[in-house]
Amino acid sequence: MAVAVTVLASGSRGNCTVIASNGTRILVDAGLSCRETFKRMQAVGQDARTLSAIVISHEHSDHVYGLPGLIKKLNLPVYMTGATRQAWKRSLRNSGVKCEAPKCEEFSSGRSFWVGDVNITPFTVPHDAADPVGFTFQAQGIKIALATDLGYMPANVKQHIRGCDTLILESNHDLEMLRGGPYPWVVKQRVMSRVGHLSNDALAEFFTSDYDGSAAFVVLAHLSEQNNHPEVARAAAEHALGGRRTLLHNRLLLASQATPLETLRF
Repeated sequence: MAVAVTVLASGSRGNCTVIASNGTRILVDAGLSCRETFKRMQAVGQDARTLSAIVISHEHSDHVYGLPGLIKKLNLPVYMTGATRQAWKRSLRNSGVKCEAPKCEEFSSGRSFWVGDVNITPFTVPHDAADPVGFTFQAQGIKIALATDLGYMPANVKQHIRGCDTLILESNHDLEMLRGGPYPWVVKQRVMSRVGHLSNDALAEFFTSDYDGSAAFVVLAHLSEQNNHPEVARAAAEHALGGRRTLLHNRLLLASQATPLETLRF
């Protein structure tokens, strides 16, 4: 194995992904409980005790719920932006949870940093959090992008995710299912807004108009369990990719909330 990607969980109830190289293993977001993170890593043949660091995209609970437990259990360095750290600390105080990351490292959007032999570039995404980011990870000639929780695809995101071997991108909701679904109207407006979540149609538009066709794997992530269906999301993406000559070079996968996605290896 040179580089491997494992989406342990993706959705509104918890997000967690492992990016691994020969010398480094990074947990991206900690939306599962500590116990569930250990369990899912074990299920895919990985040991959580071999993790090198935790990297956080933003402070929403489905991305940080398990962070206090993991810090206590593993004592790992945690990387997040300064604004995300302050927002996370406020939410801990408000919920009465006592936790402080003793090895917290702050990064800034647009400035690359290293964790072991993995180069990480955070980039700003449009979402209603303090300082939300997506990431690219580069190691041993492989480039991976992870961008969920974004209301639309701005130019900076499109630029950062060019030339990737794996794309993990949000395909959160079907617009008609969301409009006719059970959410209160104010929540529907938030999800559909430019700082909400990316719809199947918005992702399909990216595939049709701006995707460079470079990825061996395209992973649809953060699917809503209330306002989407895996086959609806798959059909929208496949239709958008269908006219591209690069289709046969793209393997389309869907990340799940309930079970880990198969490990992608390079």
